[in-house]
Amino acid sequence: MLIKLSKASDCKESEVTPESIYLSRRSLMGATAAAMAVSALPRWAAAADPSRYEGVDPGKAPSWFADKLAKTQWQAINVQGEAITPFKDATHYNNFYEFGTDKGDPAANAGTLKTEPWSVVIDGEVGKPGRYALEDFMKPYQLEERIYRLRCVEAWSMVIPWLGFPISALLKQVEPTSKAKYIRFETLKDPATMPGQRSSFALIDWPYVEGLRLDEAMNPLAIMGVGMYGRELPNQNGAPLRLVVPWKYGFKSVKSIVRITLVSEQPETTWENIAPSEYGFYANVNPEVDHPRWTQARERRLPSGLFSPNVRETMMFNGYADEVASLYAGMDLRKNY
Repeated sequence: MLIKLSKASDCKESEVTPESIYLSRRSLMGATAAAMAVSALPRWAAAADPSRYEGVDPGKAPSWFADKLAKTQWQAINVQGEAITPFKDATHYNNFYEFGTDKGDPAANAGTLKTEPWSVVIDGEVGKPGRYALEDFMKPYQLEERIYRLRCVEAWSMVIPWLGFPISALLKQVEPTSKAKYIRFETLKDPATMPGQRSSFALIDWPYVEGLRLDEAMNPLAIMGVGMYGRELPNQNGAPLRLVVPWKYGFKSVKSIVRITLVSEQPETTWENIAPSEYGFYANVNPEVDHPRWTQARERRLPSGLFSPNVRETMMFNGYADEVASLYAGMDLRKNY
C-alpha cells in the first residue's frame, strides 16, 4: 500500500564520499554498486542455520519476514574472535524508555506493542514520498545478517547478530533531492501501548527522535534492522523496524520507527535536547572522550557478573575505524562528540 505525496527531483547515494559527489544522482547510484563490492568488509555467501543460536525464542514472524528469511545472506558481516551475546541477555537487558527506565522493563512491558499492521512514512527531501505498509516497504530488500558489536553510552556492550538491509538501498528507492543532507528518524508515539510514555516523570518529549548525516547513512555498515538471532525483532529490541549504526553509541539506534524524513538541516535529537553536554549529535564511540560522569575507555561486555566482571578496553569507533574514520576527517571529535 502506497499513498503518493508530492514529487521532487535528483537523488544521490554514496558509500563514503565528499558532498560534491553524493549530491549527484548518477554518482550516488554508482557508489551503491561499489559499496556492494567493498573488499574491506568480510562476507560469506554460504547459508547458515539460524537455530545455531541457543536459547532463542521462536517468535511469531509476519509472513513477509518468513518469506525473506529463506533468501537471507547469513554472516554477511561478522565479528571475528568475539562471542555472540546470549539471546536472553540481549533481549532482557535493554534501554527502551517507552516501556520503562529499568533494564528489565522493556521485556516485561513491551508485549503490549502492536506491530501489525505497521506503516512507515517517508517524507521531506525525497522524490518518492509516501506512507508504506511495512510489507510493501520491505519488498525491494534482501535480508543480510550483520554480526556487530553494540556499545552503550553507559559503558556496557554486547555482540548481536542483526538481520536487516543497508540504508543506502533505501535511499536509492526514495530518491533524495539535492537539498537532503541529513536523515531524521522518529519512533512510534502511542501511550496506550507504551507505558513509559504515560509516565509523568519522563524527561523525554515524545516521540523519540534521532538522526544521521547523509554520508553516515550511506556507509555500508549502517542498516535498517528487522530481525536478530535468525528471527524477527522482539518488541523490546525495537520491533518491527529499527536503526543499527555499530560505530555509534546505542542510543543513536532508534527503535520502532514510523517516520523517516530527509532534511537539509541537522535535526534536533532527543538526548541532545535533554542533556547536550552529555549526549552529542554524533555519539561516535570514542574511548578518548569521557562521559562527564564516567570513563569511556573501558566497557563491561555482557554477560558479566559482580564476581566475574567481563571488562575490556573500548576501541575507537567501536572497532570499525577502518570503515568509518574517513567520515570525520578534519573534525574535532571532542567538540563533535
